[in-house]
Amino acid sequence: MIGVITGFAVIAAIILVGWVIARIGLLGERADQVLSRLSFFVLTPALLLTVLSQSEPKVLFSTLVPVSMIAAVSCFVIASLVARLIWRRGVPETTIVALASGYVNANNIGLPIALYVLGDAALAAPVILVNLTIFAPIALAILDASTSGKTSWARIALQPVRNPILIASALGLLIAALQVPVPEQVLEPFRLVGGAAVPVVLLLFGMSLHGARVLAPGSGRRDVLLATLLKSVLMPVIAWAVGSFVFALGPEALFAVVVLAALPAAQHVFAWAHRFDRHVAMARDAVLLSTLFALPALIIIAAALSPDR
Repeated sequence: MIGVITGFAVIAAIILVGWVIARIGLLGERADQVLSRLSFFVLTPALLLTVLSQSEPKVLFSTLVPVSMIAAVSCFVIASLVARLIWRRGVPETTIVALASGYVNANNIGLPIALYVLGDAALAAPVILVNLTIFAPIALAILDASTSGKTSWARIALQPVRNPILIASALGLLIAALQVPVPEQVLEPFRLVGGAAVPVVLLLFGMSLHGARVLAPGSGRRDVLLATLLKSVLMPVIAWAVGSFVFALGPEALFAVVVLAALPAAQHVFAWAHRFDRHVAMARDAVLLSTLFALPALIIIAAALSPDR
């Protein structure tokens, strides 16, 4: 339990430093864009390549994957039914609400949480792969079709192979699955560069919190509250129930899957809302609130389920 709290404290401290950096304008106006691109195209792929290439394949293809998928899809469906059938939201707005309810931040926040709290960054990798290869293409296809009236299926189909995070993950998986011996001299540069991924994404997230105004008029408050409730409360509860009573997971696996389910909504949701100009304020607020609620939720989960408590 002490290790879990320490892990949260380390993460919170780095996020606070990021907020201070933005508050005093230390890095200039476009620093967040530069750090975001550096993280996405260089640091995180290097981290995933080294982590996955040295991981056990059974961890990557364990029962954690179906449990995580069931929890996410359940929240997608509930949010879609409420937003579309009861509140009569449009298809793109409904899609954004659904994503904010179940598309977890397994990358920017999930990797640090998996590393510092669960003790193994590879535990977040299956969720990242499911997000990038299944949930993201479907969501982008719906958003593209519902906002433009047509969609380029070829572009959507090719999107995963243009994603550096997915490419690095696939390469790491291939190395691990085939047990390819990679010399340490080859891995070391990737390990050094990837080591900067976690602190940089945490600093970036702290910077993004500066100046945010939550639940302003016209931001879609009902949608925000629905998504936050589903993401922060219902999704980890579903993961716990499915993991306990359907898959009979052991203590460590159950703790891991519930922690991953309690992660906040991904910043990709806001990026896609901005890209398609639909429910932008709602997506921003849902990501922020679910992130703020994630810390107390994870502390409660750790107190109740951590094998080390």
